[in-house]
Amino acid sequence: MFFVYILESKVDGTYYIGQTNNLDQRLDYHNKGLSKYTSRKVPWEVVYYEEFDTRTEAIGRERFLKKQRNRDFYQSLIKN
Repeated sequence: MFFVYILESKVDGTYYIGQTNNLDQRLDYHNKGLSKYTSRKVPWEVVYYEEFDTRTEAIGRERFLKKQRNRDFYQSLIKN
């Protein structure tokens, strides 16, 4: 199982989108400051995720979401 996720920084409310095969472990990785892209806005929380059978599907969805670059679009996903 693979996941595409949206994290929200508790510091300033910004979003981060990623994909993984272990959501709990990946959140821990971000919150320990081990990712250069998210280390300055710790702590993070998972506000949305989707499950996929293959990494290829997850990567495709991650790329689609990252291309949106639209906070309103992300919020509409999160609220559903």
